[in-house]
Amino acid sequence: MYPTRTVINDGSRYFGPYDHVGHMRRMLDTIRKTFDLCTCAVSPKMIDKSRGMPKWHSCFEDYLQNCSGDWQRDLYIETIHKVERLLSGKTEGLMKEIKEEMEIASQALEYEQAASLRDSLVSLQKYNQKMKIVDHKKLDKDLFAIDVDRDLGEACGVLFRIREGKLIGKFHRFLKNIDDLDKPTMMQSFVEDYYTGSYQKGAWVTPDEVHLSDEMVDDEPLQEFLWEQNGKKVPILIPKIGEKRQLVEMAISNARHKLGERLIEVEKAEKDRIPKAIKDLKEYLHLERLPRRIECFDNSNTQGTDPVASMVSFVDGKPRKSEYKKFAIKTVVGPDDYASMKEILKRRYSRIKKEKLQPPDLILVDGGKGQLNAAIDALKEIDYWGHSEVAGLAKRLEEVFLPGKQDPVMIPKISPSLKLLQMARDEAHRFAITYHRQKRSGRTLQTELTQIPGVGQKKAEALLKEFGSVKKIKESNSETLQNFLGKKTGLNVYNYFQQ
Repeated sequence: MYPTRTVINDGSRYFGPYDHVGHMRRMLDTIRKTFDLCTCAVSPKMIDKSRGMPKWHSCFEDYLQNCSGDWQRDLYIETIHKVERLLSGKTEGLMKEIKEEMEIASQALEYEQAASLRDSLVSLQKYNQKMKIVDHKKLDKDLFAIDVDRDLGEACGVLFRIREGKLIGKFHRFLKNIDDLDKPTMMQSFVEDYYTGSYQKGAWVTPDEVHLSDEMVDDEPLQEFLWEQNGKKVPILIPKIGEKRQLVEMAISNARHKLGERLIEVEKAEKDRIPKAIKDLKEYLHLERLPRRIECFDNSNTQGTDPVASMVSFVDGKPRKSEYKKFAIKTVVGPDDYASMKEILKRRYSRIKKEKLQPPDLILVDGGKGQLNAAIDALKEIDYWGHSEVAGLAKRLEEVFLPGKQDPVMIPKISPSLKLLQMARDEAHRFAITYHRQKRSGRTLQTELTQIPGVGQKKAEALLKEFGSVKKIKESNSETLQNFLGKKTGLNVYNYFQQ
């Protein structure tokens, strides 16, 4: 028995994987102390396949005179079976057997053997006490949880192995290229890969239950697989409340923590790998620093109604969607794009100053000189001028306007730098249009509702919040509407849509 990071399909049994090397070493230490079994690290090439034991050993500690590599085959195999039970979390029955063997040896006056068994029992009891009890029913469970970080573009799956009610091990795996995947698909992949992976062949105990944080696309194949392994139905559950849900939330939190660590690793690795588009953009625009963080703004309105604006954030050439912002224009009346741009920049960078948030390296506005001058005025009015560099991207010829420069900068059309600016501008436009449509749609729906006697602006908003859509309101029966709005108004709403 030896630790390894490589799985070879040579008929060997593999236990794990272990989430932390310290856990694996503690397990090996318990095996040595409990069973006197040699766990010296040996090369797979040095295993005698006919005997299933090392050809040589290098014990320099406790077992110099009694290495298990020299044991009789029957004793060795019997001990290995006990170790398999320990690795599978079946400690209760194992401790009971060792205690019975110790009592038999003592009654037979074989005190040396009884003392050895006593030491084994003490070692096993110490190991068992360190295992965290998470289920007092002492069931065998496998608990799978998924958490997703769309900005990172990865998900993390976490497995809790629970045996006899004790958390005996954890395992996690990162899932990449998840842009087109939903959680059920990711859960299906994570669970099925675990049960059919090479680590699990012949090395695990089929659980009594399987718990999931999210549903799978189709759990029937897994049901059939577990039936074949166990000879009985294994329930696949998604706990919603109580202690079972708390354990699921713990696993989700563990997955979220792993994603946080992963994000730090990725950012650290990419810190010195600045995209060429960023480096070239600094040169094209003669910027004082690398524009690694770009914030881009755009306005949207229809003939002056429902004016909104958006801000998108790009970090090292990639969108950081968690930092996108949308703004409802508050102080501007009518379709005045310049005034709208001034308002949102003043609001955004006043907050940056007040809350001491990380400022962008480059502020990009959608438009030419007019929009750029509005942005400059806004930043000067709040005493933010000079903290970030500013540029305007005009759509006509994809010209870049800079403060204090009469002529625009023409970046080559095939340049990745121009494509980055275009991507930021188009994303800001898309985000603004989406918000504008949502707001306009909500106003239109509320206007229809406010035509009903007894329904004002606040009640219209409450109705939409409660039922989700006008269609759901229309489909509701009279009793439901009266319970929510009162008898008279509820009846008015019901009759309005019936007519």
